[in-house]
This record gives sequence, C-alpha cells and structure tokens, in this order.
Amino acid sequence: MTGTRPAPRTGVPGAPSSGRLVGVDVARAVALLGMMAAHVGDVAEQVDWADPTSWSAVVNGRSAALFAVLAGVSIGLVSGREAPPGPPTIGRVRARLALRAVVVVAVGFVLMALGTPVYVVLPTYGALFLLALPVLRWRSWALLVLAAACALASAPVVVAVLPAYADAGMTGVQLGLVYPVVTFATYVFVGLAVARSRAGATGTDTLRQVALFVTGAVVAAAAYVIGAVAAPVPADTTGAFPGVPFVPAGSDTAQAVAQVFLSPRDHSSSIVDVVGTAAVAVAVIALCRLVFDGHGPAVARVAFPLAAVGSMPLSVYALHLVVIAAWPDLPHGPTTWWAFTVGAVLFAMVWRRFLGRGPLERLTAAVASAVPLRPDGERSGVRS
Repeated sequence: MTGTRPAPRTGVPGAPSSGRLVGVDVARAVALLGMMAAHVGDVAEQVDWADPTSWSAVVNGRSAALFAVLAGVSIGLVSGREAPPGPPTIGRVRARLALRAVVVVAVGFVLMALGTPVYVVLPTYGALFLLALPVLRWRSWALLVLAAACALASAPVVVAVLPAYADAGMTGVQLGLVYPVVTFATYVFVGLAVARSRAGATGTDTLRQVALFVTGAVVAAAAYVIGAVAAPVPADTTGAFPGVPFVPAGSDTAQAVAQVFLSPRDHSSSIVDVVGTAAVAVAVIALCRLVFDGHGPAVARVAFPLAAVGSMPLSVYALHLVVIAAWPDLPHGPTTWWAFTVGAVLFAMVWRRFLGRGPLERLTAAVASAVPLRPDGERSGVRS
C-alpha cells in the first residue's frame, strides 16, 4: 500500500486490474440467492431425492453454511492468504477485522429491529469474525482439527444452552440458537483452512481446486448416506426448530442419540449435518473457482452478473431483508424469488460498474481503516 487511499475499483470484477477471485464472488452469489430462495421461494422443508418437487429444499441449511465458509475464506484472503504476516502487522489485521465484526453485528441488529420475519444471521457472523482472530496464523491442518472439534461439540453445546432460550422471543432465538455459534464456527474455520492452503503455480492451483471439489463431494455424499441409514429424518418434523436437534416422541435411547448426532436433517446441528453442509460448501467454492478463475477477461465478463452480486454480499443480504420487512404481505414462491434475483443482479451490476465497492462494504472498509495496516515505510504483505 501507499500512503494514499486507492480509488474504488469499477468495471468487471475479476478483470486483471481488480485482483478479485471471480469464482469466490460467484460462490457468494450462489449462497445469497440460495438464502433468498429459502426466505421467499416457498421451497420444500426437506429433500427427498425420490421426489423432484422437493429438490428445491437443497438450499435449506446449505446456503447459510456456504455463506459462513465463504466468510472464513474472506477472512483468510484479507489477512494474507496462504502466508499471514507476523507481528506487529497481524495485530493490526486483527484490529481491522474486529472493527468489521462490529459493523456486521450493528447491521444485523438494525435488520432485526425492522421486525424482519426472517432469522438474521449477521450477529452470529460478527461473533465468528471475533472467534477467528486468535487463529489467523494457524496452519490449514490445525484449523481443520479445530473445525472437527467444533463439529463434534455442535449438538451437545446446543442441547446444553437450549434451556436458556425457553422464554426467548424472535430476537432472542436469533442470537446463538437458530445459527449456533459453535456450529457456524466449524464453517468459518473450514473456510479459513481453504484460504490458507498453498496455491502454488497456476497448474498446481487447478489441481488443488479439483482435489477440493472431489474431497468435498465425496465427504458430503458419505455423510448424508451415513445419516440416512443411521438416523432417517422423521416423517413428522412439526416440532423441529432450526439449529436444534430434534428427537421425535417415542424414540428409545439409541434412536435419540442417533438423531442428535447423526441426523441428516437441515439445521439439525448434528455431526452429519455440519460435516455434510461444510463439505458441500467446499465443493461449490472449488467448482466455482475451476469454472471462473484463471480463464481470462471473457469468462470474467460472462460471470459479471453473479460476481457483482457476490462482490457486495453484506449489501445484497441487507437489502433483500429490508424489502421483506417493508412488504408484510409479500407472496412467497418461485416468481418472487426470480424477482428478488433479477433485482439483486441489476442493482449489483449497476452499482459495481459505476460506483465500485458496495455501500455497506464501503462502510465496513471505512471503519476498519481507522486502524492503519502499517506505519509508513513498513511492508505488510497484506491486501487492504
């Protein structure tokens, strides 16, 4: 960096001058549009692969998990990619990330205050940014071990804290119950591990993305097969609550344990749910990078509509919740989802093309810049 503030980048994200990873932006757009489908698309509750009409339910749980894994990837990218800096620069990086977390939490509380009839994930995301600060310099294998520990602890921790939410209202359940912190910490640590894995040369990076895609797909398939055999989703999940394990009435001890730890139900916080959704997220990110990164300006232009959405995830996420809050009688269904999708794409394309960084992304960057990344004359090796 120099002592002057760089001008906002405009034009096509991912073009040689932008320095962005187009595939990561596209993956963010996939996560955002998936969450919109879950919020307004009237999708099915659970996936039944024998019933194609239920396949839309694939967005449940997996979109939020993908968004959280991408949060970990983003933390890794802004803190040095595969080579995070040492002291004192890493301290400034942590301070900047902490300020970003404050903005994310504040935006989340504003959206909750609007009475949005959607569970707002942003306060949890802000907390996860803070939890990631102590492990910014950990290696990939250590981050994956930590993620595995969180996945194992996810369901027991949710069950342990559940009594504290007995009398909680809509606002209360959004703070750590619907999106459990330990569960979502798994996703952030996995994303940070992906960002920290060494890229090497272009050919080597392609092989790495292929390996990540195959690994993610195999692990996800194995997890869901194990879950379907060991703890099939109950036919009646009326009493189930997002983020909380569900044990149907009449279950014996073995069945109850299986449902808590091995259920493939979306938002169940079981090991199968957490591992499966994290693996799907890794596969999606790797696939997007394989398709859209490193193929020149022509591919970047094709990807521009989705990449524009993914380049301003906080702004697009907040805007779609504001629209939902402002439209109490909003009809849910595919038509509404398509309207939200087209609106998000048009907004992001125009803003990105003429104004560059998204409005809330610009705000978070401005707040974070209160902490200088480095004193004049010191080389940091970290992108701002």
